[in-house]
Amino acid sequence: MNNDYFKDIYKDFFGVETLKEENKKIEESSQRMITLFDKINKLYIKDESKELLKKIIEYMRKYNEGIETNYIPFNILIEANNKETKEELINILENASVNYSYIKNNNKKQISLINLEKDINYDYGFITITNLKGINNIDTQEQTKLFNNLEEFLSKEEKTTTLVLGTQEEIGNFFLGRESIKNKYFQFNIIGINPDIQDIYEYILENTNIEDNLKPNLLDYITKTYKNDDYVEYRNNLIKYISFNKELPIIEEKKSLEEIFKDLNELVGLEKVKKVLYDLVDVINLKEKAKDLTIKDMNLHMVFLGNPGTGKTTIARIISNILYNLGYIKENKLIEVSSKDLVGQYVGQTAPKTMDVINKSLNGVLFIDEAYSLAVKGENSYNAEAIATLIQAMENYRDKLVVIFAGYTKEMQDFLDSNSGIVSRIGYTLEFDDYTTEELIKIFNNFATKNGFIVSEDAIKYLEEVINENRNTKNFGNARFVRNIYEKTVIKHATNVKDKKQNKILKTLTKEDISIENLNFS
Repeated sequence: MNNDYFKDIYKDFFGVETLKEENKKIEESSQRMITLFDKINKLYIKDESKELLKKIIEYMRKYNEGIETNYIPFNILIEANNKETKEELINILENASVNYSYIKNNNKKQISLINLEKDINYDYGFITITNLKGINNIDTQEQTKLFNNLEEFLSKEEKTTTLVLGTQEEIGNFFLGRESIKNKYFQFNIIGINPDIQDIYEYILENTNIEDNLKPNLLDYITKTYKNDDYVEYRNNLIKYISFNKELPIIEEKKSLEEIFKDLNELVGLEKVKKVLYDLVDVINLKEKAKDLTIKDMNLHMVFLGNPGTGKTTIARIISNILYNLGYIKENKLIEVSSKDLVGQYVGQTAPKTMDVINKSLNGVLFIDEAYSLAVKGENSYNAEAIATLIQAMENYRDKLVVIFAGYTKEMQDFLDSNSGIVSRIGYTLEFDDYTTEELIKIFNNFATKNGFIVSEDAIKYLEEVINENRNTKNFGNARFVRNIYEKTVIKHATNVKDKKQNKILKTLTKEDISIENLNFS
């Protein structure tokens, strides 16, 4: 029998089997792609980004099957402001890169700029660069080294997938001054979006056992409180609250401008400061109402100049109130710190410490008291690092953060004169004059009246003498000085009337009650 006969049978049989195997692989490959496409469709990213992501994955599949022969390095920028979207995008792209053998090896590496390794080995097939805001904590030399290594790695065009993940702001800050690297190597951009109110509502309904009568209230609550920030945190916190309490959180009611200004107008003195705040509100309202007017983004970073006890912290709280109720900041919070809360004791501590305070203050107001203590003197590089971090944050988070520097007039002026970086970022300077004697007496009276006391004429006259004798004392405390007197006076009054029963006597503060012993004048 002809041996070629068996050869032909062998060839035909195994040829068919090979074809079947190849068809099976192609079918499995296509099915994997369909599964990934289904995941992409559920992502909160722009429609154009979904189409781009699908094209990238389809290209990987075609390259794997030999349909496409030109290898394209997929170095991708992912703009998203929540962890959930970032993680899902990483998962999809990693899955595709590995399954379609589009990378040189299956080793993956996450480079975090919060805890940056000194020597980064780029011998990986799948690389993600995360926590981009950590670039603020890396000194210039380390930044240069990082980008030199990254550029050298990208220029090799090895079979790798490289992702840079962050918000648009963080990505812009990361590549600041290095746009050539971004423009040359990162040609693909995936942009995240936030779900709408209905999406959030339906998700919470699916993940809680909320009673039917609360469902309309839930939709109303979400409509009023959802701010399009990190929706994952908002959504998950609301689910936890409803699951535990079986009810909805109480909505914090915003005050009207009339209510806010009532608090402001009740303050004694501060006429110049009040006028600035009224003018500020007028500009914000104008910008909000007249959408077609071209009014540049407002710079609301401020400097408060004034002696102790002149109302700087009180006004900062009112400003926080005003900006929140006008919708300029998203949280009604004032974070009060001093230089010791910003400056570290050892090398490498200051920038992270300052950034921690900044992150806590985002969407609110950061109030730095006695800010002149941050002035750089001699070899003090720690203060310089804190200031540099603050300056960068004031620029980068301009729409999320208002910074107020406060302190004594002379010391603050010296501090500002020595730092053009901060001065250029200040939009408003408020001067807090010392209170007059009459205003301080009125403040004392206000303390007493709010607590149900009456102040006798002889007490007022004696208080006037005490104020005039001490107002030129170094570090005279203005309203703080008067508050100390008031608190000590109430204690002394309680002792003086311990044997009395008449209501009028119990309620009246007299000259004999005014206490100036052991006063703190600072």
